[in-house]
Amino acid sequence: MHNVRSAHNVGSIFRSADGLGVYRVYLTGYTPYPIAPNDKRLPHVAKRAAAQIAKTALGAEKTLKWQHENDISRLISKLKKDGYSIAALEQTDQAVSLAKFKPTRDIALIVGSEIGGIKPKLLKEADIHLAIPMLGDKDSFNVAAAAAIALYHLRWYNRGG
Repeated sequence: MHNVRSAHNVGSIFRSADGLGVYRVYLTGYTPYPIAPNDKRLPHVAKRAAAQIAKTALGAEKTLKWQHENDISRLISKLKKDGYSIAALEQTDQAVSLAKFKPTRDIALIVGSEIGGIKPKLLKEADIHLAIPMLGDKDSFNVAAAAAIALYHLRWYNRGG
């Protein structure tokens, strides 16, 4: 999760990730995160973020592996070296429909800001852009809903159910 503003969305994504067997969640940019060992945030800031995340995560923040990373570009480089394909969930001209995408290797999925999406500079670092086909009048889903849809799709194609 990169620059996801809402702690409630973070908690919801934690819960979906846990339920779909995601190996690890990385929180980057200004995305709020639970209290971490050696947390450098002011105690009241860390406590407030953790409480808001817990409200929707319902314990998934305690069972799911997660870590906060300051530099998403460095994280992407590491994940690529570890054999992951980097997929940005964003509606772009280059995006492949999630409904038609069949991954051939492990995926690290980037979801971004609720308002502005994933910035162009970061999109350039991704190996592929994925978009969820929309049928209604709105042109996007809430970030937590979009993450759940994408994770569900990737889970079933990557692991065969």
